[in-house]
Amino acid sequence: MAFCVLIVDDSSAMRAFVRRVMDMSGFVVGQYFEAANGEEALSVLERNWVDVILTDINMPRMDGTKLLERLERDELLRSIPVIVISTDATENRMHQMMVLGAKSYVTKPFLPETLRAEMERVLGVVNA
Repeated sequence: MAFCVLIVDDSSAMRAFVRRVMDMSGFVVGQYFEAANGEEALSVLERNWVDVILTDINMPRMDGTKLLERLERDELLRSIPVIVISTDATENRMHQMMVLGAKSYVTKPFLPETLRAEMERVLGVVNA
């Protein structure tokens, strides 16, 4: 089964890197969507359904914290699992994002196997 993935990061290079890592991991992705911030992510979600959201925290206009808050307020969107991908490895930040509704937290830099394992865990699948 192929999954639709929304990558939210203000760096186009990081979005491309995450796509490349996903491809290297062997996780089967049917379609990627991208957004440079939380506002763009919500706009993408108005037009497309995704199976999982991978988001950074620090972004202009609407950061990952505000995005999670908005997703949690929407009955339909709150069902989409969110994996936070960030350089902030502090216990406080990780806890804050999980309280806001994130299903996982991956610290940059990360290995393809780590991201794949978290994708499979939050989606409840073994993807081949």
